[in-house]
Order: sequence, then C-alpha cells, then structure tokens
Amino acid sequence: MATTSLHHAQLGATFNGVVVESHSVRLNQFKGIKYGNVPGRFEIAQPVAVEHFSGKTIDATKFGPRCPQSRVDVRHLLRIPEDFEIKDEPEDEFECLNLDITLPENAPASEKPLPVLIWIYGGSQVVTFCSAASKICDTSRIVADSVKAGKPIIVVSINYRLNIFAFGDGKGGRNLALKDQRLAIDWVRKYIGGFGGDPDNITLAGESAGAAYIHAHMITGPRVKRAILASGSLHLSSPMPLELGNGLIKSLEDKVGELEQKSLRECSVGALIRALDELGMNRMWLQEEEELRDWDKKPEQVDELMIGDTEYESVIWRNGIETFDAPSIISIFESKDPDWGTKLRKQYQIVADRPTASKLGALDFANDVRFALPTEIIAERVTATGNKRVYRYLVDEPNPWQSSARAHHAVDLIFVFGGLDLSHNPGAEAVGQEMRNRWIRFINGEEPWSSFSEGKRFAFGPFGESKEIDEKQFAARRRVAHMKVLREAGPAVYLPIVLALTAGRVSLLN
Repeated sequence: MATTSLHHAQLGATFNGVVVESHSVRLNQFKGIKYGNVPGRFEIAQPVAVEHFSGKTIDATKFGPRCPQSRVDVRHLLRIPEDFEIKDEPEDEFECLNLDITLPENAPASEKPLPVLIWIYGGSQVVTFCSAASKICDTSRIVADSVKAGKPIIVVSINYRLNIFAFGDGKGGRNLALKDQRLAIDWVRKYIGGFGGDPDNITLAGESAGAAYIHAHMITGPRVKRAILASGSLHLSSPMPLELGNGLIKSLEDKVGELEQKSLRECSVGALIRALDELGMNRMWLQEEEELRDWDKKPEQVDELMIGDTEYESVIWRNGIETFDAPSIISIFESKDPDWGTKLRKQYQIVADRPTASKLGALDFANDVRFALPTEIIAERVTATGNKRVYRYLVDEPNPWQSSARAHHAVDLIFVFGGLDLSHNPGAEAVGQEMRNRWIRFINGEEPWSSFSEGKRFAFGPFGESKEIDEKQFAARRRVAHMKVLREAGPAVYLPIVLALTAGRVSLLN
C-alpha cells in the first residue's frame, strides 16, 4: 500500500499515512492518531499535549487499538455472509483514545477548507459495532463519493472507552465515553485545519448508542453546527440513577473477586472481560450527572439536524421478548396503570390467547417508544425553536442479503458507508448511493430534501426507491395512530412498561 506524508505546521509534526483508492478516487488516510491520555483505569482522560507531536514523525499508517471488549460477531445482526472476513483488532485500555482521518488527496492544498464529519459508532455502549477497521464502516466510500459529486468532505472516526472502562467503578470518573468523545471533538476543532478541514463547519453523526452520545453532546454543548442522529437518542438510552449503576458495579466487583481476588481497579483486563461475559452484561448506560440533569427539558444546541429511524428497530430485543408468554406481557402492561395499560395493549394487539401477536405487539411498542416517537418529538422540538432546519428520514430498504429480516436496526450502516459489495442487490446499492449523496449535501450545508417544518420526510426504500413523502405516506409507513395514543398516555405511563419489557434483553445477536 502506498504511503503519504503531511506536515502539520500547528503541531510541528509530520504524519505518515496511507493512500487508498475508492471507486477510482485517490484518498489519504491517517490512522490511529492519539487524542487523549488515560491517567489510570476509570480516570478522566486528559488531552494529548502538543509536545507529543512536536518535532516528530507520527506513524499514522495503522488503525489504533480499540477499548477491550467482549467478542460480538457484527455479521450476525447485519446478515453479512459468514465468509466475509473481519480481522481481530488490537485492544488496549490505555491507548484506545485515537482517531482516524480520511480526506481527499488534495484536501490540505484546497483553496477553501473542507466540511468535516465526525463519526461516533454504536454498540450498546459495550462494544465497537462496525469500525472502519472491520471495513463495514470504512469511511473511504463516502469521501470518494463526495469528491465525485464536487462536494468534498473529510471524515473523522474515533475510538473511545466502552463498557466498564467507560462506566467506571463509582470512585473515579463516570460517563467516561462521553468525556473521551468531547476530547476528540476538541482535538478536531483545534487541529483539523492542518489536514485541510474547516473547524467551524463540523457535523457530528452517530448510530444507535453513537446517536445517543451525539444527542448528549447537543444537550451539554458547546453548540454544534450540524448533527445526524441515526436510530438513536437519549430517549433510547436515558441517564440512569447512580443506585442502578452501583448495583452493576457491585456485581462485577463480586465476580472479579471470585476470579482474581482483586478489585476492579487492580484486576487484569482479562478478568474484567470474563466477568462481563459471565454476568451477561451486554449493555450499559449513561449515569446521572449534573450536566445531564433534566436533559429532556434542555434545548438541543444545534443549527441543523438530520434525524431518522429504520422500520424495524426493535429487532435488538426480539430474542429477549420471545421468552415472554402473552399473560406475562399483559401483566407488564396493566400492572402500573390498568386503564392506560389495557388501552395500550389493545392498541398493539396484545391478547391473552394470541402468543405470537402479543410478542410482535410488544416489539412494536418498544420500537415506537424508543425510536419512532422520540424521532418525531426531537424533530418537532428542534423545529419549534426557530431558524433551525430539521430533516427527517426513514430507512425502509430491507437487509440486502435477507429481505425477510426487514429494514432492521443498523441496516443503514451497510447503505451509508457502502463498505460491502452489494452488486447482487441493485436496489440496496441504489439506496446506499442515495443515502451517501444526501448526507454529503447536508454536511456541505445544502438542503438534502425539504425540511420537516414543511411536512416532508425522506424515505430510503423499499424496492430501491428513494423519495420525499408527505404526511399521508408517512402514516402508511409508521404507526402514527399508535404514537398518538402514546403521546396521550405520556412517558409516565409508557416508560415503566418498556423498561419492564426490554431491560436486560437487548442483544446484537438477533
């Protein structure tokens, strides 16, 4: 692979990267650039000093290590053919704060600095779901397409701490992933100019847990130029009480004590990962903290927002909800508020002698509460603040390899990054191309389609077709009547139900 060098005057360093070619477009990639120092396990990271770079030649030819984590085969949920190879990625709890930059070959010499996209991946806050290193979320295709469209962009993807390494032990920092990401965003703002990027024209984007993090950054500031929330928000993973986190920490402490007779801070990385596996801790959450207090009442500090969901987000709870029988589901609905519970379970076709319909109804309910309704609420709220453009979209194109899996959670990653060969499915390829084109327009500050305030949404799929849709067409694609009932019931009614249905039942192996 050919190499390239870039002298960064501000940092006083020379970065050695690699030249890649994507669809006949030459790009430069600088990988594994360190943006933060972890002073100790569970401690708040500090920015990397300029002295780390000054006067040095930085090897940026290899992806940096990711945070240690449990093994999850991301091909499972995405239905990617089993013979698609995903190589093991290096892991290091103290060296995982690094980022990758993909840019057009001539970006540093461009007369005008280029718009920048910062990508934050998801993975239930416990694993890296589809990294650039896996090729699934390889950032080169969208950059190449931006060059072809005459609207070049730079993409930065970041690694950050995950699972217990981000959650903490209750004695040091908490929400460390959020703080790591903030360091990375600050690094980009300070230094992306040396790579040809515009620090004043940054779009933050993330999917699932990544989108929840982006939403948190929008709430806590500083102000964001643009943001893309793909299949996630703080309504999906809200900050939870410290008491709940203390219970998780205690369980891990006890398990690690059995394995190594050491504390969480002193035990080996291997013991921590084994403890997570043996306890089945397949998701974590943000913890309540002052800056996140009353998050649902704070304005999103963003100038322009793109926000969307897939048709079948709730697949991530399918295996878990399959363990319920119909009477158990009914009990969950009716135990908190019998009147509203009965109305909601009837709305979602949850009936005692219909076990299959009841499970499907519970999944539809979870889908609407955690994804579809919040997407509408956020779009409405940001639009209402005035002078802010909101662009709402739907992903309805089914999985390219198994259409019966529907347009499920995370399938949009396959389309928007175009990292996999979809030539067997022209419709999926067309939708992917359309998604990249629309994202590129948005990142460049152009209208990707009509705004939400005009009653318009954009639908990607099905059948390889992408188009604007009106309110009536939207009602044919999402459960609008059901969401109206949810609004009438209110979160005090539906949140306890969805928690009882889904807590501990998420899985990326559905």
